[in-house]
Amino acid sequence: MNRYPRDMHGYGQTPPDPKWPDGAKIAVQFVVNYEEGGENNILHDDPASEAFLSEIVGAAPWPGQRHWNMESIYEYGARAGFWRLHRLFTETAIPVTVYGVASALARSPAQVAAMQDAGWEIASHGLKWIEYKDASPEVERADMIEAIRLHTEVTGERPHGWYTGRCSINTVDIVAEEGGFDYIADSYADDLPYWVRVGERDQLIVPYTLDTNDMRFATPQGFNSGDQFFAYLCDSFDALYAEGEAGQAKMLSVGIHCRLLGRPGRIQALRKFIDYVKGHTDVWFARRLDIAQHWHTHHPAPTPITRPSDMDRNSFVTAFGSIFEHSPWIAERAHDLELGPAHDTAVGIHSALARMFRSASDTERLGVLKAHPDLAGKLAEARRLTEESTEEQAGAGLNMLTDEEKATFTELNNAYTSKHGFPFIIAVRDNTKASILAAFKRRLGNDSETEFAEACKQVERIALLRLKSLYPE
Repeated sequence: MNRYPRDMHGYGQTPPDPKWPDGAKIAVQFVVNYEEGGENNILHDDPASEAFLSEIVGAAPWPGQRHWNMESIYEYGARAGFWRLHRLFTETAIPVTVYGVASALARSPAQVAAMQDAGWEIASHGLKWIEYKDASPEVERADMIEAIRLHTEVTGERPHGWYTGRCSINTVDIVAEEGGFDYIADSYADDLPYWVRVGERDQLIVPYTLDTNDMRFATPQGFNSGDQFFAYLCDSFDALYAEGEAGQAKMLSVGIHCRLLGRPGRIQALRKFIDYVKGHTDVWFARRLDIAQHWHTHHPAPTPITRPSDMDRNSFVTAFGSIFEHSPWIAERAHDLELGPAHDTAVGIHSALARMFRSASDTERLGVLKAHPDLAGKLAEARRLTEESTEEQAGAGLNMLTDEEKATFTELNNAYTSKHGFPFIIAVRDNTKASILAAFKRRLGNDSETEFAEACKQVERIALLRLKSLYPE
């Protein structure tokens, strides 16, 4: 089976109502990344110095050497930047989630005590703030287990949330398999939490952000001043707040680093943004754990179902072989396509089936057209229609025709088939008896090439409507 693992569909056009507390139009959440003392450093048994997210844009690792300037920049975050952020958030009574690197927390007892006194959530940011893209699953898993142990030892409580950040393709699976986290934040895929299935476990993902994040002060094409950061945060808030007013509430995360936004020249942007947000009603300031627990309560993991992209060939053809009338070969070919989560919807399955119909030869497509019954014809009278066709024709009242109407349909059916070589096809669920008759008479005058194209469009429309009855949004 050729299957694509990424989910490009998500919640689709209509995301769920998150049901934020007190009818809030937006959930606003601040993350303080505490990494100082957990970064790459040969003192930490790493092969080289740190080179990521500092005032030294474009820095390179120094193998086997300490980088004094880099170290002192990180030390600033712990010594000064953290306390500046702590004062701001406690003064404004804003709840905070900390992404705490376990080894950094162990080296900062006063900061940990201040986090706990303020009631901040301390989620895990891994054992060390290092890159895991090339790590084996065994090494990454071992570091995760040690991070949980050390975090629990330092804070007195195991972490309920996890964010590696510099993660691998295996991170989410490894953390989910551990089984003890209310949420994982290693995703940037949505504005709302969502569930993923990992093995036999449902794992909640509470997505994080790299755009409303002060890390862009330390990246090319990022923020050059606090005003730019403030403007971007306000624009993000305004867009999501408006969506909330329109009935599609979302979540806004703001990412913060002690050594970056904790600088005097930048923190005023955060202070102004907090004041701006507090000037609006119906805003829920929350820790990420609060959001996760809310989602667990109001949007629990869905009941596991057999998804089309997971079906074997026989099951897939059994489920969808009749969507295109008496043409199971379409479903057989569709099963061989690159299917994934985006195809586990009516529109997604229809896309796969329609592709196979469109790429078929004219002779094969003509066979599909000929497989359709006449409207209100002999097969209907003999009750020999497929279940789908019976329901569709009955829905348009074609099973309750007067003798005169039956005669009209018979005459039109015979004339159309005699002229074009295939039955008249129309998506009856989109029509009434009167509009069907009007279309019948109008289309009878078209040339066969035009009608072949129109009939094929109608066949695809019929298939979509059938699928939507099976998989309502």
